[in-house]
Amino acid sequence: MSTKMRRYDFIKVLGEGQYAVVYKAKDTRTNDDVAVKKIKIGSRQEASDGINLTALREIKFLQEVKHPNVIELLDSFGEYGSNSPSICLVFEFMSTDLENIINNRSILLTTTHTKSYMIMLLLGLEYLHNNWILHRDLKPNNLLIDKHGVLKIADFGLAKFFGSPSRLMSHEVVTRWYRSPELLFGAKKYGTAVDMWAAGLIMAELLLRTPLLPGESDLGQLLKIFEVFGTPTDSNWPDVRAFSNYIEYKSIEPKPLRTIFTTSKPDELDVLDRIMQLDPKRRPNASDTLQMEYFSNPPAPCPSERLPKPQGIIQQSDPLKRKLGNEDKVTLKKERP
Repeated sequence: MSTKMRRYDFIKVLGEGQYAVVYKAKDTRTNDDVAVKKIKIGSRQEASDGINLTALREIKFLQEVKHPNVIELLDSFGEYGSNSPSICLVFEFMSTDLENIINNRSILLTTTHTKSYMIMLLLGLEYLHNNWILHRDLKPNNLLIDKHGVLKIADFGLAKFFGSPSRLMSHEVVTRWYRSPELLFGAKKYGTAVDMWAAGLIMAELLLRTPLLPGESDLGQLLKIFEVFGTPTDSNWPDVRAFSNYIEYKSIEPKPLRTIFTTSKPDELDVLDRIMQLDPKRRPNASDTLQMEYFSNPPAPCPSERLPKPQGIIQQSDPLKRKLGNEDKVTLKKERP
């Protein structure tokens, strides 16, 4: 066992997937609870499939960022002495995630709560985008919440630097339900609008307490989008036919958002309307979104320490579930497409 590994007293397994195990552990130097994500390096063939690349990408980005609304990587090291060599990532321990909050029907989510969560998400996104980082996998279970109620963006396994006009990027990113229409049409050049689309859907999920667009395939996902926001036209998305995977759908008129979000106020709907534009060029960035009236209008956002917590977390500081990345969701919750 390496010197670094001996520093951490492993308490229990929090989640296990095909390529990683997440443990709750105690840092014996600081006496703090931490989460250790142990990623199996495996064979050379497995490495060529991108397992190592995911771990290294996560280390690279998290070593370069520091913001109150971005998960903190406390330590990283290799463990090579065993039959199953691995890379270990040590994170601050988080109490729960936004998916657990949304799905917990004993929790009442009000406008003040939604506003607070969205401000924290947008502040984290603003920081990442100002540092030329796309997250590319925003969804509720990648938004972790600490014991003080602070939301932090996590899981940087798909993150990417952007800004070079000649750089081509994969369109096969972002969990399907939160994937923007340009990615579904095969876009190879894109920017912050892909994260903003996902942020808009996260806000919708906070309001509805269920995913707005749960598509079962990529084509089905596009249809879900068009059934709510209408099909692309020359007026609402002039460049749409230029995408490599563009498919023309029968014309569908957009639904008024007030018919879906029946209890939402106009300023709330205005945020969704602005973000959920089919044309990525028309979506506001995180900074502009934070300037919208909704965030300054009453009621004021709830202070993070007063945000609701699942009952198990209120009763004990030792939560049973934890989410740190795509690899550990196999045993923690049903996989989203």
